[in-house]
Amino acid sequence: MKRILLIKVTSLGDMVHTLPLLHDLRRAYPGAKIDWAVDASCADIPRWAVGVDRVIAPPLRQFKKNGRKWHDLRGILSAVRQLRRERYDVAIDVHGVMKSAIVARLARTPRRLGYAAEFLGESKAVFAYTQIYGPHGDANCRQKMRMVVANALGYEIEPHETPELRVPPPATPLHTDGVPRATLFHATSLDIKKWPQANWVEIGHTLARRGYRVELPWGSPKEQAEAQALAAAIPNAEVLPRMSITECAQRVDASSLVVGMDTGFVHLADALGKPTVMLFTATSRPHFGVDRPGQAVSVGDNGAPPSVDEVLSAIDSVTRASVDKATLHEPHGLGIHAQQQGG
Repeated sequence: MKRILLIKVTSLGDMVHTLPLLHDLRRAYPGAKIDWAVDASCADIPRWAVGVDRVIAPPLRQFKKNGRKWHDLRGILSAVRQLRRERYDVAIDVHGVMKSAIVARLARTPRRLGYAAEFLGESKAVFAYTQIYGPHGDANCRQKMRMVVANALGYEIEPHETPELRVPPPATPLHTDGVPRATLFHATSLDIKKWPQANWVEIGHTLARRGYRVELPWGSPKEQAEAQALAAAIPNAEVLPRMSITECAQRVDASSLVVGMDTGFVHLADALGKPTVMLFTATSRPHFGVDRPGQAVSVGDNGAPPSVDEVLSAIDSVTRASVDKATLHEPHGLGIHAQQQGG
């Protein structure tokens, strides 16, 4: 296997979900070149991913949103030319909609892998594939993706997930005051996914008492207003400015704790190894949740929002572990408390 095309077009969370598969492919085929086809709006994470040789990023979403402007069409045609310049041994579509299937069909390859029609986001996408993935199995979304591709290509996977990426450092270092930051991703795409504002205030107050400064990101005017209301009720909380994906990722990377809903940036926090608590209210925790003992934990489920106490207990589990890890790395085996006592 010399050249592989990986196709996952959107969105931010799905980019993170695909990182363990990328690691598997790099491990199974260490000499292969791996290209990733992705919508331009979500291309940051593939560009930061360890093991990607080339990112092909047509502005598909922008073309539709902007009223099909000629500038965006030129960008799509340029990406198609990039795609067609290479001959691939296999194109792997792990998205399963028409636009990802069209990318697979345009690729110069005799072998195009995709899901069976009943598992596709758009069943007609099956037209593009020469080989159908095997059964999903009983696992979360990341493991299913890993298993079906491994079965199709004939390699073994490790039991644990390994997401690898490097977020570029900010131009100016963050948090030079030494105060730990807790980033709360309170906003969601749908109101049904929200967790009550009053609950976020309780969490914020507890974190403030523990010495954290709470940071509140947002992505729309409505979310900004919600963040401002939270900041008014949480001591020393900060509403962050409008940020690009890169700037928000840098904030996540600089955080000491990330708590938030089932959103892309909270998945990113988990992939970056940050102490992470993910909340579920209207999506499936077993399917999308994060679970790395001592580092990342998910609480709640579809139709069963977590209580404040459950979230605080989850925060305890991941922050206690991070303190324990720091203690192990201190000189002469001295813990934080012992050093403070010794002055």
